[in-house]
Amino acid sequence: MLDFTSATFTSVTNSTLLVSSLVSLVLGVVIALVFAYKSKKSKGFLMTISALPFIVQIVIMLVNGNVGTGVAVMGAFSLVRFRSVPGSAKDICSIFLAMAVGLATGTNHLLLAALMTAVVCALAIVYTLVPESKASGEKELTVVIPESLDYAQVFDDIFEKYTSDSELVQVKTVNMGSLYKLKYTVTLKDKTKEKQMLDEIRVRNGNLEVICSRAKSPDSEQL
Repeated sequence: MLDFTSATFTSVTNSTLLVSSLVSLVLGVVIALVFAYKSKKSKGFLMTISALPFIVQIVIMLVNGNVGTGVAVMGAFSLVRFRSVPGSAKDICSIFLAMAVGLATGTNHLLLAALMTAVVCALAIVYTLVPESKASGEKELTVVIPESLDYAQVFDDIFEKYTSDSELVQVKTVNMGSLYKLKYTVTLKDKTKEKQMLDEIRVRNGNLEVICSRAKSPDSEQL
């Protein structure tokens, strides 16, 4: 039976430190392997997720209920700035899970840490194995047009001819406002006619830049 009556303990013995550290490291490795399953993750990411529960556990044990030390630790963490590219929603989930496991093991709730890891990792595996229901032929289309064209309906007839669905998702001015960069999400009726569609768009926009790329995977969505 889980005991939530005490979130901290007044003394840390060598045996408690050793057991908690082993549990943190093992659960960290499990989290890293599960969230790397069928995903391209760097060695740095795997190392970070593996070590994060142990690091958080040590910090919690060092604070050990001391308010002054806790405030100092929070102040030190607030100086950290992450300068890498934003992670996906799945990456953020793995980081929060690793931190939560470290908090649980740091307060000697080892069974809770193991249970939390098992539940979240099982959900992660299930959702990874579920096939994506992405529409066939979905593309991201970026088109640059001169400012003289009305971007609202400039390609409607072309999209009606070659796509089953189209949506303008972003408008951006470039080249000191003399050009517009439009981003669309389109679903092609026939993928073999992609070049014909692009050729007609090039005629319409004066042969300015046109980019047609694969639509982003739902796993790459950012929080």
